Amino acid sequence: MTTKKVERRIKIKFRIRKRANGTAERPRMSVFRSNKQIYVQVINDLTGTTLTSASSVGMEAMPKNEQAAKVGELIAKKALEAGISQVVFDRNGYLYHGRVKELADAARKGGLNF
Repeated sequence: MTTKKVERRIKIKFRIRKRANGTAERPRMSVFRSNKQIYVQVINDLTGTTLTSASSVGMEAMPKNEQAAKVGELIAKKALEAGISQVVFDRNGYLYHGRVKELADAARKGGLNF
């Protein structure tokens, strides 16, 4: 059973994915936000592989916005170690606000370009 809110997010998600495809030179950075955690993956869509990932699992003691910022810093560090400096940001249908924005800003500060 899906709600109108979930259906709306799925429509937005497909609209974003029409334009945001990851390549080897510029992979897609996809964000998933649950009620308790936030996850991010850097994906090469041509081969269908996840190049690197990070999540807030184990950071439950800090507030959610700080968790998102830490995950953004962590994914930027991991991506730069893997030789990835440019990505396409996929907010996965979520509004660019709150935790998603914190993660993106921290990833930019960490050295990723998108």
